[in-house]
Amino acid sequence: QVQVVESGGGSVQTGGSLRLSCVASGDTYTNYCMGWFRQAPGKEREGVAAIDSDGSTSYRDSVEGRFTISRDNAKNTLYLQMNSLNPEDTAMYYCAAADSYLDYLRSEYIFRGQGTQVTVSS
Repeated sequence: QVQVVESGGGSVQTGGSLRLSCVASGDTYTNYCMGWFRQAPGKEREGVAAIDSDGSTSYRDSVEGRFTISRDNAKNTLYLQMNSLNPEDTAMYYCAAADSYLDYLRSEYIFRGQGTQVTVSS
């Protein structure tokens, strides 16, 4: 059984930075598409960023240029560096893995984490 642990969330002011980490044990996700999605209270889930097994990345428009997704397959760890945060980024952030980028977009996850809260105050 895969265990997923996310960390790095917290409370920051507008313009601040956070780095999220996601470690998966019990499986190796070298060949998976990995990504982060977020959900704020009363709002729909939205994909934030994804990184495929070949290292190609994609971002939602609102975070492009501010967030950077990366992965360290040797450590089974996924990262999300978030800079220039603003209150609209406030949400619970989750990491997830899928067999392909298409499956990731369809939310057909192999596993996902329990989330880490990010709160940005103005």
